[in-house]
Amino acid sequence: METTLPTKTQPPNHRPLIAKLLVMVALAFAFGFALVPLYDVLCDATGFNGKTRGGFGKGGLSAATQVDAPASRIDPSRIITIEFTGTVMPGLPWEMRPLTPSLDLHPGELHQAKFLVHNNSNQTIVGQAVPSVSPGQAAQHFEKLDCFCFKQQTLAPGETREMPLTFIVNPRMDRDIQTVTLSYAFFNVADQKTSP
Repeated sequence: METTLPTKTQPPNHRPLIAKLLVMVALAFAFGFALVPLYDVLCDATGFNGKTRGGFGKGGLSAATQVDAPASRIDPSRIITIEFTGTVMPGLPWEMRPLTPSLDLHPGELHQAKFLVHNNSNQTIVGQAVPSVSPGQAAQHFEKLDCFCFKQQTLAPGETREMPLTFIVNPRMDRDIQTVTLSYAFFNVADQKTSP
């Protein structure tokens, strides 16, 4: 009678599968981070989600802030009310308010509004303002020529500053829109750099 001894089988090698899964997790994580700038680019280009035209680039105006309609083309047949609001996000010890809460204007007119910003802390802080326009379909017609939101703002301890915004509402904006709200949210730049 012949007996056979059981042969030892090697456990399956899972290393290639684990490596593939780790690569997939890393790609999914990277894709998640890429969505935010892609979404911002889409919103800036289309005015979707209330983002106004115009860059946040250094030093002022980008090509996207060029006015489509000539400034002399004013539509005196209608008046639009522009409302201004300002908020400060958690983590930024500043106060912000519009010096002119609202104004009535004819589309095509050049206007300037100012916001008052105060640093309540005892340290120098850098903030960045992010604009939003409501209703969203008005965003592509709200053209900022000069804005404090184009670059980061540094306030010394206890400093108060007036921050100007120069803009035109394009006459091509839908005639059904009679009120536009421009909101600014100030973020602490240091918090943005430390967040993952």
